[in-house]
Amino acid sequence: MLADEIGWRFVDLDDRIVEDQGLTINSIFEQFGEATFRGMETKAMEGLIREVHRGKATVAALGGGAFPWPGNREKLEDAGVSIWLDTPMERIEERIARHTHRPLARDTERFRNLFQERLAAYAQADYQVKVDSDEAAEVVQKILALGLFD
Repeated sequence: MLADEIGWRFVDLDDRIVEDQGLTINSIFEQFGEATFRGMETKAMEGLIREVHRGKATVAALGGGAFPWPGNREKLEDAGVSIWLDTPMERIEERIARHTHRPLARDTERFRNLFQERLAAYAQADYQVKVDSDEAAEVVQKILALGLFD
């Protein structure tokens, strides 16, 4: 919705990885493990950054582990602005319960611990937007209120 609102293209990094690899995220995790997936994710992100540097204005959605993975945040700093959609764990759990393609969310306790571990990295985003509802339009308005796209 944000991309549509400001007239930029939208890229979901996970979708790009699936397209590039011809495998689902679950399959990549099961066949190759997290470290290999993170390498693929970093490579896809670097390609996206090159496209941005060539003038393709982009709103990109990153998976939960992309930003905190070593080196990724620094690469993103050179590409644009990062916005952390700060969502309470309870809401995240509700959303993820509807999806079976989240390999790191299968074990609830491990997922909660992982979330806590990542918070310090998320807090290094350029901007933090509190997400209190599932209304995407409301979140878009909060992002627009930052004045980044005027």
